[in-house]
Amino acid sequence: MKYPGNNFADFDPFVPKHEHSSKQFDQLEATVLFCTKCKEAVPVRKRLLLALPEGDKYDYLCVYCGDSVGTKIERDEQPIKLLL
Repeated sequence: MKYPGNNFADFDPFVPKHEHSSKQFDQLEATVLFCTKCKEAVPVRKRLLLALPEGDKYDYLCVYCGDSVGTKIERDEQPIKLLL
C-alpha cells in the first residue's frame, strides 16, 4: 500500500540494500590498532607499501615501536586500463 509523501511505506525488504540508500561512507580509516610488541592498543601511522593494479596497499605502523600492526588495500573506483 502506498501513501503519498511517506517514503517508508515504499520500502521493500527484498530489494538489496544498495538500491535503497546512497553510499554512507567511502573507506574506513584505522586510527588505533593492537600492537603485539607493545601489548596494547596504540595509535598508528599509515604508510604506502605497494601500488598494485587493483589498488594501493597500505601498512599500518605502531607510532611507538614502528612494528607493522596491519595492512589495508584501498581499491580504485575504476580499474586501470593498460594500453599496448
